[in-house]
Amino acid sequence: MSNVERHHLLTAEQMARFVTDGFLIVENIVPHDLNAAVLEAERSWDGPGYNFWHQTEVLRQVFEEPQVKGIIQSFVGVNPAYDHSFLHIVKARHLKAQGWHADSIIDVRPYAFDVQAFYFAHDAPAEMGPTLVLPGSHLRKTNTASIDRYKNIIGQRQLEAKGGTIVFMHHGIWHCAQPNHTDQTRYVFKLRLRPGQVQRGLFNTDDYTSPDVEQIIRKGSQAWQGNEARLEHMQRAKLWRYVTGDDNIDVSFENALTRMSIH
Repeated sequence: MSNVERHHLLTAEQMARFVTDGFLIVENIVPHDLNAAVLEAERSWDGPGYNFWHQTEVLRQVFEEPQVKGIIQSFVGVNPAYDHSFLHIVKARHLKAQGWHADSIIDVRPYAFDVQAFYFAHDAPAEMGPTLVLPGSHLRKTNTASIDRYKNIIGQRQLEAKGGTIVFMHHGIWHCAQPNHTDQTRYVFKLRLRPGQVQRGLFNTDDYTSPDVEQIIRKGSQAWQGNEARLEHMQRAKLWRYVTGDDNIDVSFENALTRMSIH
């Protein structure tokens, strides 16, 4: 993957929201004609979901679009490694939901992360059951389905989307598919990429020290975190240091990263 022009990279505000929430929704990122061609390919697909990426050239073209490439480069660099992909298909009136889970959390990395792109080629309103995510859960590592005993969690968000939307997720986010109450089949394509380089300063770092950007991290606590919210704040602040490449920036609770460090 070649470098893209700087204006296609994520802004500091967008990266701060990803660090805080664990996902970033980008609407209208896929041109209409290309999106329509992918949707046609999805509807005619009859093979295993893990082969769709490898056998569908028009889908791979989506991820060559400059803005899509720029976002991926902002997260995982210019030479990311393919991890896996899958075309998820949920038939009409399939009324069973997934349990809460996180994908493949067998991870020895303290800050590095894979990115997962969830691509919606058609409108996916709430009644169609698009993925449910828990904002801010990506930094609380869990062992795959160990959280499936939960049903509803305060602050959960369903990823209702228009066709042509891609949601970029931190690999650790808690999520689950929902029942499809409509008479139409639901499709979503997932691509997971591992970083090809250290993930420091890969986005457009202009304004990353601005008060507005820093407030996104400082004010990003979620109600579900309860008494652990300050600890989650520390995790966000550490991840922010990592992605900015600035080991002195401190957006932690009460600036604890600075106060409690010995250099």
